[in-house]
Amino acid sequence: MAALRERILRVYEGQILDTVPFMLDLSHWFYHRLRLPWDLSCPYIEPDHELIGYHRKEEVGFYIANNAAFWSEEYPEDVSVTVRKEMRDGIPEILWEIATPLGTIRRVRRWNESSYSWPIVRWGIRDESDLRIFQYAMSNRTFHPHWDRYRAWADAIGECGVVYMPSGYSAVGMLMNLWMGVENTILAAFEQPEVMRGVVDSIHACQLDLIDLLAESPAEIIVMGDNFSSDIQPPHFFAEWSRDYYVEAIRRLHAAGKFVAVHIDGRLRGSIGMIRETGADCGDAITPGLAGDLTPEECREEAGDEFILSGGISPGLWLPDAREEEFIRAVMRWLELRKRSPRLIAAAGDQVPPGAVEDRMRIMRDLVEEQGRF
Repeated sequence: MAALRERILRVYEGQILDTVPFMLDLSHWFYHRLRLPWDLSCPYIEPDHELIGYHRKEEVGFYIANNAAFWSEEYPEDVSVTVRKEMRDGIPEILWEIATPLGTIRRVRRWNESSYSWPIVRWGIRDESDLRIFQYAMSNRTFHPHWDRYRAWADAIGECGVVYMPSGYSAVGMLMNLWMGVENTILAAFEQPEVMRGVVDSIHACQLDLIDLLAESPAEIIVMGDNFSSDIQPPHFFAEWSRDYYVEAIRRLHAAGKFVAVHIDGRLRGSIGMIRETGADCGDAITPGLAGDLTPEECREEAGDEFILSGGISPGLWLPDAREEEFIRAVMRWLELRKRSPRLIAAAGDQVPPGAVEDRMRIMRDLVEEQGRF
């Protein structure tokens, strides 16, 4: 029987082994379950041996080291980037600040105990002058490797999985997910296209320096993505603002012998095809049936036979109010896709959510082992 790590890598290599690979991102669920700190104000330097140990004990493949710092960015002397934690009305907040000669922008995340997460409560960019500040800082970064940290995670995980190397967001992803919000980013693209073009292109030129660095990394698989969803970045919007960056980044990574997964965790119709056409190897976090979107079979149809589909199980199906029979049917339906193409990984649609029924991880593991054979 092949090890979990070997199964994952062989799918990327286009080879068929014995069984569909099985891996889960358990970090959010695990930290919530044990009430462990989930602190976005500082990166995780050392491997999380407790989380890794749980994966190994339960024979669940590992692949995402959330908030791990495998590379860092440095800003020019006239740019100051700071992060600090504060308490407001008894609730923790994290404030990010970028100060430049053009001015200062700030964004704030506030702890939400019920979701065990840090939603953004104040966006940092509200007008053209803020965009110029962001552009000045983000297009003048340099990047530095910390491959020793990556190797420490990979050594700790061993044959229990792989470690995807994150590349961060594209320029549009930074704006939508971190600094401006979806609505304001889309409005700026339509109302200030020349300004946005300058911001996006200059940041992408800098971001390709990071891609060149990651091409030299010890990682086999690079994960990219802007939390793609076709209702937020439909193919025509993606083609105008982000496609060229992704195509070039993937070309460079492939030339260095790397595989590339792209995170698609929203609406799938159109998203799978547009990412496949960039040359990416894999769609990560694929969630069929979300909001009436594609079925597993339709996912494969849009992906074709060579693009890896990784995911399969909606977050809601992990929770106690979803019947176990529904969960099992979803796993079995996903595994059926192997009969058309072996380019398949059984995983969660994004993360296993807080409050998930722990036994369902074992149920999925056993179903993959028993019913996911080629």
